[in-house]
Amino acid sequence: MTKRLIAVYALLLSGFAANAQNWAGGVDDEALHFGFMFQYISSEYKILKKTDWRNPYPNPDIPGKYITDSLNSIYSKSATGFGLGFVVNFRLGENADIRFTPGLSFADRMLYYEYPNSGGPHTDPGVPEPNTYVSLEENPLTKKVPSTMVDFPLGLKIKSNRLMNFRAYFLTGIKYSTDIVSKKKLDDSGNDWLEKYVKNQRHILSYEVGVGFDLYFEFFKMTPELKFSQSINSVLKPEDQPFSKPLDKLFLRNIQFSLFFE
Repeated sequence: MTKRLIAVYALLLSGFAANAQNWAGGVDDEALHFGFMFQYISSEYKILKKTDWRNPYPNPDIPGKYITDSLNSIYSKSATGFGLGFVVNFRLGENADIRFTPGLSFADRMLYYEYPNSGGPHTDPGVPEPNTYVSLEENPLTKKVPSTMVDFPLGLKIKSNRLMNFRAYFLTGIKYSTDIVSKKKLDDSGNDWLEKYVKNQRHILSYEVGVGFDLYFEFFKMTPELKFSQSINSVLKPEDQPFSKPLDKLFLRNIQFSLFFE
């Protein structure tokens, strides 16, 4: 009797598993399929400073005077954004796909400049003239780098075997991005020294690694994915101004949480 119950249970379980394999319309068996995605993005910089980064920035119009005080620190904090895009999936086999996921992302980046006090320009050390200072409204001083990126990521997805309606995977790849923020918005040629922007290169190449899970429903597949990316080269556009000059290199780092629907 017990053996018969076990046999019936095994038959029912195998029948359910076979039916589950058909969920999501057999999307994994298609040579090419499409989908769409939504992203939450956390963006920051990895900062490399010049050896003399602490030095105050000299005023080019008044010899012996300075635009900024000496620096205590420069750092970046995570700034959040979002993105949306499409999925183009090429099946290589049961356990591998090539993924092309072009999208549009909106994620500003933040830089912070911390000075000893809220004073601004200095005279030469030892010859203070307080009346020549220009006060900073905030300390640390915040510089926002706005960006609207068109991303073209290409990745290799290595998948586990499907277990019922679940599959895990690892992703690695490369991403080309171009910033479409207008040049007019970043034009600071008429700004005061303390109102200058830190500018980035418009074209960025990054490497990416990530993990995710394919979750199969009756008519579609949903995939939560966590991915890290960092620019391969510095994204800093060098300029001789108070906020770019102390920086040697800036590498852009993103952590992305994505939801894919296929």
